[in-house]
Amino acid sequence: MTALDDIPVTDVTTTTVRAACPHDCPDTCAMLVTVTDGKATEVRGDPDHPFTKGGLCVKVNNYQEKVYNPDRVLYPMRRTGPKGSGQFERISWDTALDTIADRWRTEIAAHGPETLMPVSYLGTQGILNGLNVGDPFMNKIGATISERTYCDSGACTAYTMTIGATAGVDPESLVHSRYIIIWACNMLSTNLHLWPFVAEAQKRGAKVVVIDPMRHRTAKRADWHIPIRPGTDGALALAMMHVIINEGLTDEDYVRDHTVGYEELVERVQEHTPEWASEQTGIPADDIRTLAREYATSSPSMIRIGVAIERHAGGGQTVRSIACLPALVGAWKEVGGGLLQLPLWAHPVNWGAHMHPELQTPGTRVVNQYLLGRALNGEMELDPPINALMVYNSNPLVVCPEQDKMAEGLAREDLFTVVSDHVLTDTARYADIVLPATTQLEHKDIMFSWGHFYITLNTPAVEPLGEAIPNTELFRRLAARMGFTEPCFTRTDDEMMAEAYDWDAPAMEGITLESLRETGWARLNLPGPDEYAPHAEGNFPTPSGKTEFKSSIANNFVVPLFRQGCDEFQPGDAVDPVPHYIPPRETADSGYRLNLISPKSHAYVNSSAGDQDKQKRVQGEQTVILHPQDAEERGIVAGRYVRVYNDRGQYVALAEISDDIAPGVAMSPMGAWRKNAKDQSTVNAVNPFRFADLGNAPTFSDTRVEVEAI
Repeated sequence: MTALDDIPVTDVTTTTVRAACPHDCPDTCAMLVTVTDGKATEVRGDPDHPFTKGGLCVKVNNYQEKVYNPDRVLYPMRRTGPKGSGQFERISWDTALDTIADRWRTEIAAHGPETLMPVSYLGTQGILNGLNVGDPFMNKIGATISERTYCDSGACTAYTMTIGATAGVDPESLVHSRYIIIWACNMLSTNLHLWPFVAEAQKRGAKVVVIDPMRHRTAKRADWHIPIRPGTDGALALAMMHVIINEGLTDEDYVRDHTVGYEELVERVQEHTPEWASEQTGIPADDIRTLAREYATSSPSMIRIGVAIERHAGGGQTVRSIACLPALVGAWKEVGGGLLQLPLWAHPVNWGAHMHPELQTPGTRVVNQYLLGRALNGEMELDPPINALMVYNSNPLVVCPEQDKMAEGLAREDLFTVVSDHVLTDTARYADIVLPATTQLEHKDIMFSWGHFYITLNTPAVEPLGEAIPNTELFRRLAARMGFTEPCFTRTDDEMMAEAYDWDAPAMEGITLESLRETGWARLNLPGPDEYAPHAEGNFPTPSGKTEFKSSIANNFVVPLFRQGCDEFQPGDAVDPVPHYIPPRETADSGYRLNLISPKSHAYVNSSAGDQDKQKRVQGEQTVILHPQDAEERGIVAGRYVRVYNDRGQYVALAEISDDIAPGVAMSPMGAWRKNAKDQSTVNAVNPFRFADLGNAPTFSDTRVEVEAI
C-alpha cells in the first residue's frame, strides 16, 4: 500500500449542455458545452445541426475562456478615480441600485425623463437579453428613445420597399444555385457556416463571383473577383439592369405578372450605361456586360448581400437596385434563385412583447446612437441635455463614429453613466457605476437567426459567477427600485420565453418550448431547402403583392424594431420611388485622397472578443492595408507604424502593403479596443457621423483619409 491509496476517490461529473452562440452574427451556431464538476471546460459546435455542422468560428470556439476571464466584472462597482482611469471599488447590489435610482430621480426631477438615454445594441443576440431587453423599462420611464441603426437598417428599409419583409432564399438552398454573386460580404470571416453551401454549389458547377474593394479570404475562393470603388455598387447594379433590359435578357412573363413599375425602371436605367458605370466604379465596361449577361442567363442565379452594402451615402438606393435584379431575370422561379439578405423575416418573433411600445410617452424625442458623441458633448444642443446614460450590450466608445467626441462627452463630470458588461470595456472605464452581466453560459435565452431558418434554445450550463445577473434580472431590479408595477416588469425568464415567439404561427407548427428543451434547436416549419421557392408565383409581402420596381412607399423610414418600437419622428423625407444612383459623399476634393473602409474583423464581432487574448493574437495589432502604389507614393514601408487621419480624428496602425486592396482604397478592420491601441484611438476616430439615404444607416465606408509614415 502506498500513500496514494489513502486518498479518497472523488467521482468526476461531466455533462453536456445545449447552448447557442450569442454573437450578432448570421450563423447563430448551436453549441454543446462540456461541464465538469460545475465548470464549463469546452464549447463545440453541434454536429447534428444542419447549419452549424459541428464547427465554431474563431470568435467563439473558446467561449469558456470568456466566462472565466480573470478580468471579469463579478460584482457591482463604483468609480473612485477620474473618468477613463478604470479605478473602481466594489459595492453591494443594494448600494448600486439605490445610487442609480436616486440619481435618475434627481436628474428627471430637474430636467425631465428625456435627460436619461439608453445605449444598447446586440452584444448578445438573444430575444430575452438582447436588443430589446431594456425597451419596456426605458419606454415606461420616458427616457430619450434610442435609435440603433448600426447595421442593416438602411438595407431593411430598401429591401422592404422593393420586395417586402420576405426571408428570400433559404441559405441551405444555395447548393442549387448556378450563379452566385457575393456582394459586399467576406463570408469566410463573417458568415462562415454559409460557405459550405456555396462550395457545394461551386463543386456542382456554379460560378461564384465576389464584388468587393478587397480581395479577401472569400474573394480568393471565388471564380471571379470584381474589385469596385467603395460606395459605387449602385452604379454597377443600375448598369447591369441597363444591359439586361436592352439586350432582351429579362424574363418577360415574370416581369409582366409579378412586378410593378417596369416601364419607369426601363426609362431610369437608359442613362446608366456600362461606360458610365465604369467611370464610377473602376470596373471595365466589358466586365460589367459579362457580369450582367452571365447573371441573367445562368439559372438559378443568386445574390448574397452583406451588411457593408448600405454603408455609404447611397446605400439604400443601392439595395433597392440590387433587389430589383432577381425579378427582372425571373430568378425567384427556382429553388436557389433570388436574393439573400436577412432570413430573420421568416421568424415569427413576438417583438412587441419585448419592446412594449404602448408604454412610451407620445412625443418622446428620438436620438440616433450614431450621433452619440455629438449628443453628449453638446453639439446637438439637446433640451434637456443627456445627463444620464445607461449602457448595456454595447461598447459605444469603440463602435460609434467621431470617437474623440464620444470620449469628450463620456468624460463630463455632470454625466452619470451606468454600464453593465462582462469586463471593463473602453466605455465602462468612464462609468460611474459598473454592473456585472452574465455570459451566455450563465443564463437562459432563446435565439432567432438573421442567417438561417433555425430557432435555438440556450440553456445555462453553469451558475452565474460572483454576483453577475442576466439583463432580464437587471431590469426587473431597476423596475422594482423605480416602483414600476406593470406585469412586464415582473415576468420570469421562462414567462418571457413563452412570449418570445408567436407559437401559433404556421412556421412554428410542431415547435414548442418543451420540444426545444429536448432537441436544443428546430427548423421553422417551412418547405425544405430542396423545395423552398417562396416567390415562384410572386406573392411578395408588398402592398401590391409584387416586386416593386416603383415603390408604393415614398417616404424614408427606420424599421421600428431599431427604435424601441417607436414610429414617431421618422426621417420622413420624400424618396424617389424608382431606384437611382447616389454617389459617395466624400471625395478626393476634400484633400484626403484615400477611401477608407472598415469592415468586420475576422476574430472579433464588432468589439466583442476585442479583449480576449486568443482573439487578439489571431486578429493581430490594428492595421491599415494599402495598395503598393499608394504606399510608394507616401514613402510607407510594410510593418512600420503610420498615422491615418482626416479632420475628424486620427489613429495609429501598422502598415500592410498588398495588391489585394484596390488602388486608392485603405482598409482597417473595426473592433480593436482603444486601450490596446498605440495612441488610444481606433478606426472610428475618423469615420463620419452623417447618415446614408435610407433608414438612417451609417456611412462607415464613405470616409476619406490620408496616411503618413511616422
